[in-house]
Amino acid sequence: MSLGWHNKPLNTSKRGGYNDQMIVEHIRNAVLMQRLPPNTKLPEITLGEVFGVSRTVVRKALTRLAAEHVINQRPNQVARVRAPSVEETRETFSARRLIEGEIVALQAGKLDAKTLASLHAQVENEKQAYASKDESARIEHSLTIHHLLAEHASNHILGTMLTDLILRTSIVIALYKRPTLASCYLEGDHATLLVHLANGDAEEARQCVHDHLYSLEALLDLSSKGEDIDLKAILGGKFAQS
Repeated sequence: MSLGWHNKPLNTSKRGGYNDQMIVEHIRNAVLMQRLPPNTKLPEITLGEVFGVSRTVVRKALTRLAAEHVINQRPNQVARVRAPSVEETRETFSARRLIEGEIVALQAGKLDAKTLASLHAQVENEKQAYASKDESARIEHSLTIHHLLAEHASNHILGTMLTDLILRTSIVIALYKRPTLASCYLEGDHATLLVHLANGDAEEARQCVHDHLYSLEALLDLSSKGEDIDLKAILGGKFAQS
């Protein structure tokens, strides 16, 4: 597994030279960072103009994104970012509690100093981003914390499953986050988890993850909504510096 998702800026000012993998990474990143909300249309012509590639390359990228459950593709319809149902949302959180809870229980007392230091740095960065009201950066640091846990899972199958669930969770948060809620930041949750991991408290670490995800799910209003999206602005670099 790789943390490369957060090292790829959403800046497509350089036209041409893109392949389907690069387009997949850009769109996946935009979904993870909640810049491309669920139900956003992804027309082949528009994407071709954004990335300066043929529709053949765009189609390859969309096929891969559909296989990763990032988008929905139906015959003779424009592809859209997935919009999970309320039932699927609850199932996603339930699955993630099981998988991530088991991962951190297995990791408790076994992570090396370098990994713990990286996690601590991301927790501090997340806290500072929240204090400065930089929601884009806060989301990035929060995602990095969980991707690090997935990458260093002792059971690599569980780690791969968690990577998928992190993306699915990001999609449902973008869809169901309460309009009045500026941030899904849960102060102290990540820091407390690291204490349990460092001390080897397996069951406490598991419970910490469960509580964190229950609290995060409780912040959602579970009512779908739609809005007009400027695809060229989002994928064309408007938010590249955020």
